[in-house]
Amino acid sequence: MLHHLEALRMEHRDLDAAIAGLVELPLYDELQMKRLKRRKLLLKDQIAWIERQLDPDEPA
Repeated sequence: MLHHLEALRMEHRDLDAAIAGLVELPLYDELQMKRLKRRKLLLKDQIAWIERQLDPDEPA
C-alpha cells in the first residue's frame, strides 16, 4: 500500500508540473486543463483515503 501511495503522490506532482506548464502557453486547451485538474483532485482524494487507512484517527 505504501508503494501505491508513493506512486499516487508522484503522479500528483507530475500533474502539478503539467498544469503549470500548460498555463505558461499563450493559448492553452481549456478542456485539457479541466481534465488535468479533475485528475489531480481525484488523486488527492485517493491519497487522503490511503493515508487515513494507514494512520486512522484514535477513537475519542
